[in-house]
Amino acid sequence: MAEGAKNQRQLGRVVSAPRGNIFSSDGSLLAARMDSWLIYASLPDMIKPASNIAEKLAPFFLKEPYERSELLLEIDRLKSLLTRKEVVWVPLKHKISAEIKNNIESLGIEGIGFEREESRYYPEASSAAHLLGFVGKDPQGEDIGYFGLEGYYNLSLSGKSGFLSQENDAQGIPILLGDYSEVTAIRGVDLITHLDKSIQLSVETKLKEAIERYGAKAGTVVVADPKTGAILAMASLPSYDPLQYYDFGDEYFKNPAISDTFEPGSVFKVLIMASALDAGVIEPETKCDICSGPLRVDKYLIETWNNKYFPDSTMTDVIVNSDNVGMVFVGQKLGAEKMYDYLQKFGIGRETGIDLQGEVAAALRKKGTWSIVDLSTASFGQGVAVTPIELVKAVSALANAGVLPTPQIVDKLSGDNWEEDIKPKMQKVISEEAVNEITAMMVEAAKNGEAKWTNTKGFKVAGKTGTAQIPIQGHYDAEKTIASFIGFAPADDAKFIMLVMLREPSSSPWASETAAPLWYLIAKDLFLYFGIQPEN
Repeated sequence: MAEGAKNQRQLGRVVSAPRGNIFSSDGSLLAARMDSWLIYASLPDMIKPASNIAEKLAPFFLKEPYERSELLLEIDRLKSLLTRKEVVWVPLKHKISAEIKNNIESLGIEGIGFEREESRYYPEASSAAHLLGFVGKDPQGEDIGYFGLEGYYNLSLSGKSGFLSQENDAQGIPILLGDYSEVTAIRGVDLITHLDKSIQLSVETKLKEAIERYGAKAGTVVVADPKTGAILAMASLPSYDPLQYYDFGDEYFKNPAISDTFEPGSVFKVLIMASALDAGVIEPETKCDICSGPLRVDKYLIETWNNKYFPDSTMTDVIVNSDNVGMVFVGQKLGAEKMYDYLQKFGIGRETGIDLQGEVAAALRKKGTWSIVDLSTASFGQGVAVTPIELVKAVSALANAGVLPTPQIVDKLSGDNWEEDIKPKMQKVISEEAVNEITAMMVEAAKNGEAKWTNTKGFKVAGKTGTAQIPIQGHYDAEKTIASFIGFAPADDAKFIMLVMLREPSSSPWASETAAPLWYLIAKDLFLYFGIQPEN
């Protein structure tokens, strides 16, 4: 009984831990904790009627401009809280700003008090929103990270809550010499990312302009260091503001770079060609003996994108001309079993392991079940689905001497008086000889392929366009395409790899007229930024 009486006198409360910050590579803040305030009412201390207090406070809790109906609803909400009989203390509004707190304090309302709490602040507004994610509420009303870094690293960022226990008298006043115990909260870990704000800004600005210029429905750009997997920039539009996430529909939160799959089309050809070169079933000068016209495979007719055919094309010609028939030749030389094995080596069909919440992957068709049609279409990027980040990871191996890097956003974890590097994960997948051969082909494709008019003279770029029709209800829609360009530079010592994608551009369906010009527009900034000099 004595123990029960003591428990009634013991007052305990959880002490929340400060959430960790997120920094860009230059040390500037991308997501930060900031002080905000809980406003509460101590009901026994209130002198004025609840209706008067509700009318005074309501305008401070609404976002302008607001309707009169919204104001009346907020007044009713506050009145119902301020007239509760069973409690003496009631919270009125969480996470109000210091400015609003000061304005309310100046009213001098008896019984109104404030308690410090923490909120999230994104200094760059919607910049890198898909990569960052946001902080919302879980079902218990506690802060929790959703999507991106906020979701993936939520446990690390959240830290560990503390607890405060205090013995009070019958009136609830703390007893000076009573029992008191405190478990200190441990603040969350800070994240220092690879994200480069200069590159991110360039990418976002030019992507927005390109979507408007080409009438595209959406777009994605990823810039990475192929030697480490470090993501330097990642942007998708349309986007959202993580601070005001509740003003946006759920469809905005998903990061297309890691959560949307698509059939890649011709950009995929470089992986198939690289695999065949590594397997030794072809050489760059091997001639295609089926490239003189359209090719029938089972009941399907394989044609080139422009209905032009090149008899006895070399393998380099096949990449330069983006020849679908030539790629079927390569696929047949490689065979379904080896093609499957190489695609698995490149990480196709499974998640990349990037440190962002929300990554998906479309599994490859089961080994041993591939038909001659499956083999043929996969050789030119149809019937296989990838995410943009899967493609960036796979092609990074071609820019990194055959070594496949795992994409990563966070460079270091930082706490009180400690720091931990996150080491890159690498895996050798093909020979350096095969890499040199496919890179030379990609350089020729950039110089002399269908997007040659966009090529920046003097800079050695290894690149490939892709115009993929979008599968809709069992067939491909010729009018709806995903235009893409993937490339790295300088070709013989890559400082960056970049994928550009535009969904359903209306000005032209062809990547050579939409995605490729955007790639080179961003690349001009990157050449300057990395100090990449033109040859000669």
